Amino acid sequence: MLDFPNASEPVDDLRELNWLLPAPYIEVWRIESNDIDHYNHVNNTAYVAQIEEVAWAHSNAIGLSIEHYKTLDRAMVIRQHRLSYIQPCHLHDEIACATWIVFCDKKLRLQRQFQFISIKHGKTVFHAHTDFVCTVLSTGKPTRIPPLFAEIYAKHVVQDRATITQGNEQTC
Repeated sequence: MLDFPNASEPVDDLRELNWLLPAPYIEVWRIESNDIDHYNHVNNTAYVAQIEEVAWAHSNAIGLSIEHYKTLDRAMVIRQHRLSYIQPCHLHDEIACATWIVFCDKKLRLQRQFQFISIKHGKTVFHAHTDFVCTVLSTGKPTRIPPLFAEIYAKHVVQDRATITQGNEQTC
């Protein structure tokens, strides 16, 4: 059971935290000394590295490994990150890091949403949105998302609560 100071009730499961979207894929990040900058809080580059780690862990969990990318000579490369640092994190903090696939057009683009919550405090400390484009791994040229990727990603696109409420569908 997770116990948050000043929280009304303890949380039994990380999925019960106040996530922006339903059905998060969650990894726990324990802040180590190599994540800390000269201000004694987590360096912004550590957050970006954690985004990459969580995204790859999620891709592996849904059935797409780096080997699939290499075999198909494809890459999902970052076009843009939008990062929001809400509260600082410090040495030995434990952070629940979640990701969702929120858009895929079956042509070229994929988007992920990220949210990091302090396990100790139960509060969001960081969130991000990343736009990816599919490229040929060997040349870097943009190309269509392979059918295997579209099929797997389509099963895992998560709609925001407003879209779900309105009954709109967003698919890969």
